[in-house]
Amino acid sequence: MITNVLVANRGEIARRVFRTCAELGIGTVAVYSDADAGAPHVAESDAAVRLPGNAPGETYLRADALVAAAVACGADAVHPGYGFLSENAGFAQAVIDAGLTWVGPPVAAIASMGSKIESKRLMAEAGVPVLSELDPDAVTEADLPLLVKASAGGGGRGMRVVRTLAELPGALAAARSEAGSAFGDATVFCEPYLETGRHIEVQILADAHGTVWAVGERECSIQRRHQKVVEETPSVLVERISGMRERLFDAARAAARAIGYVGAGTVEFLAGEDGRFFFLEMNTRLQVEHPVTECVTGLDLVALQLSVADGTPLPAAPPPATGHAIEVRLYAEDPAADWRPQSGVLHRFEVPGIAAELANPVGPGVRLDSGVRSGSVVGVHYDPMLAKVIAWAPTRDAAARALAGTLARARIHGLVTNRALLVRVLRHPAFLAGDTDTAFFDRHGLATLAEPLADKDSVAVSLVAAAIADAAANRAAATVLGRIPSGWRNVSSAPQVKRYRCGPDEHEVRYQHTRSGVVVAGHEDLRLVDATPERVVLLVGGVRRTFDVARYPGLVCVDSPLGPVTLEPLARFGDPAAQVAAGSLLAPMPGTVVRVAVSVGDEVSEGQPLLWLEAMKMEHRINAPADGVVDELAVTVGQQVEMGRVLAVVKESS
Repeated sequence: MITNVLVANRGEIARRVFRTCAELGIGTVAVYSDADAGAPHVAESDAAVRLPGNAPGETYLRADALVAAAVACGADAVHPGYGFLSENAGFAQAVIDAGLTWVGPPVAAIASMGSKIESKRLMAEAGVPVLSELDPDAVTEADLPLLVKASAGGGGRGMRVVRTLAELPGALAAARSEAGSAFGDATVFCEPYLETGRHIEVQILADAHGTVWAVGERECSIQRRHQKVVEETPSVLVERISGMRERLFDAARAAARAIGYVGAGTVEFLAGEDGRFFFLEMNTRLQVEHPVTECVTGLDLVALQLSVADGTPLPAAPPPATGHAIEVRLYAEDPAADWRPQSGVLHRFEVPGIAAELANPVGPGVRLDSGVRSGSVVGVHYDPMLAKVIAWAPTRDAAARALAGTLARARIHGLVTNRALLVRVLRHPAFLAGDTDTAFFDRHGLATLAEPLADKDSVAVSLVAAAIADAAANRAAATVLGRIPSGWRNVSSAPQVKRYRCGPDEHEVRYQHTRSGVVVAGHEDLRLVDATPERVVLLVGGVRRTFDVARYPGLVCVDSPLGPVTLEPLARFGDPAAQVAAGSLLAPMPGTVVRVAVSVGDEVSEGQPLLWLEAMKMEHRINAPADGVVDELAVTVGQQVEMGRVLAVVKESS
């Protein structure tokens, strides 16, 4: 019987496994990199072992260090979570060889599905529909567009869409580099790329006694960079087409039986609107999106994993599903800037109205699975996901409404996130109609979907609230005459002026404290009701509005029902040291230079790739801003750079 589990992972999945273990009376062991020393999953474990270093290759991808940590802490089982080594047959075998219980499928099953190339062959033999594989060396124009995919791993890494033959060599090189860094295996292959389709997967669970469950389907069609953003169950498409669910379940069970599968896993398919589907891959682990299945079935999939690993047989059939569950992945990234990942301090992370954390709510409600808390530091070494937020309700519309409302009211300070995008997707008429496929962002316009929740007028009023709250903070901190209003004069004088940057735009707030109240230039219909350093109440056009204001170094966050607004206070006088030469390319994030394609003196054209940064397990291309000549190249391959560092200077052609 399992008594002490080491989770070979980090973040929210480690916390998720620990929560179930605590309920079952099972001891827990965490592992952590130097960057994760203060992470919540470390504090919540019974014991923790340091993995020296920060990069995945130094820490969470070191099978020897993970097994040694389990043995040192007296763990008798290892749960791999997802990502990292969760689908690595060698790691599973090392765990077993150390005399520990592997909370996962048999090594042979992992090995057969660990290669997407081999898995497709096996599935075809088992009668599961598959897409044909293409040899990269034999691709012709007739095969385009195609998708380059990493044979190992998942999560959208090591994947590139190729639309012209000229793009193929670069796409292969980039995919191999990314796959090797993320999974330790640079093998890639090609397959036809379907511009639109539905990503539908089936949760399976099998025991060692021959029982194989198909525990419902999930639709995960809304994706960015081939990585899921919104997941739900049941699938609207499957609900519409008679008999499709039974065919999906039969194919998933056939896939599991073909490889002698035991444990929790997911069989992924690409489906068309006509109900036909093709095998994509089988994930031999728990999925990120497993909470939606838990919500509608009432199951604890982690508890069942542990039970199956202990040899306990499953009941004959899973419980029926009820209601609808939707999950969104909240990322520290900027969708409007090509999904650029963000790093830094998460000053505040508060999600209101949560019915349960890392567990199923007792009734309809919102669940939060998070690996961060207020004050957490989001680094560059790992995936930028902050949390999964899940709503379970009797109907799909009710779940979408509850989830959008919860996200809109959340207090997320310090990092740019995809929160606005998620809210707009959940409220979009096409989403509510169930018209979702992998081209959702292209069809409905990413730029529109990623727009801030606060419109122009809301930003203008939030700026006023920020300025008045700042003035209140100054008066509260004053050691002399602190009760006198800011800028008070017996004789009318010049107004107080505060300047802020909101996105790319600079704004100026001009206001005066008069005997009849605060007068704000450009806001004749605005009246101040109350002001403290943290909260401002305004009467705007006869409507009372409350704004919560939080200040941090170089940052002001204003939250209200009108939408969150993030501001950068601007100094009255600029810093000459902050000026950079024209044509300078600055690092958009901290990262490592992995490739450089040019030298000083090279002529380049607008959009030409100059170098690549690796951050958060993804490669990010830095392009020439205009036609010109490389005048300066300030970095080399392997160099670590901070955000804002000058990488290169391109002198424009005259």
